Amino acid sequence: MTKMSKKVSKKTMDRVFKRWLFGVHTCWNYETMQGLGFGYAMLPALEEIYSDDKEGLQEAVENNVQFFNTNATTGSLIVGAALALEEEGKSAREAVTAIKTGLMGPLAGVGDTLFTVLPNTVIGSIAAYMALEGNPIGIFLWIAFNFLRLFCMKKFMKIGYEQGTKLVGSIGGMLKNITEAANILGITVVGALVPSVINAKFAFEWQNGDVVFKLQDIADRIMPGLAPVAIVAFTYWLLGRKNMTSTKAIFILMILGIVLFNLKIFA
Repeated sequence: MTKMSKKVSKKTMDRVFKRWLFGVHTCWNYETMQGLGFGYAMLPALEEIYSDDKEGLQEAVENNVQFFNTNATTGSLIVGAALALEEEGKSAREAVTAIKTGLMGPLAGVGDTLFTVLPNTVIGSIAAYMALEGNPIGIFLWIAFNFLRLFCMKKFMKIGYEQGTKLVGSIGGMLKNITEAANILGITVVGALVPSVINAKFAFEWQNGDVVFKLQDIADRIMPGLAPVAIVAFTYWLLGRKNMTSTKAIFILMILGIVLFNLKIFA
């Protein structure tokens, strides 16, 4: 869509970004979720666009506080595209609603994976392992990631504003490919850390004549780190059971650990 004119100044764009960064979740509620936060972020731009039309400003504000929920980082793409559409005036109001409704779901899934789940899994695992080893550098991984997230959020908003609805769709497709690659990375990192972080060994032994068989030695020949992998696999299976919660799983593992230790099966 070709815009008639650029009505939002750079200063106003910066205000919109700051409001989105710090205010998107502050007004969260079960009725509109991030709706009020979205409207709060858009307000400086709407006031500038409709500076001579109070009625149009009120209608635009009401339109921008409707139900909205997505990942805050990738959601800045929608904020930028909505700004570009709002510059068209009242004629593009339905398009603003359409782009919010159509993109908040896909970008939420992509954004939550790339900027929430995977960082918590990959960076969290690495940082936790460093902490166990007495290395404080892991905390700087979190700081570096948050600077990266801030940069991406700012860049996404700029891209959404400059390219409008056209590039938002293509960015969503590209991010899905990145998500698949990042999922593989996350699984690889977590898998590699399992035998390092989980300290478990088979303690069961039995004797046949003068020969003593140790279950741990046999397990090492099959696959080193088999005991930690077995515990992780059991936990994964456990969490997939109906009505199972993480709290219940923790207590089950604690009780099971005590029992197996006293039976001298695990050490």
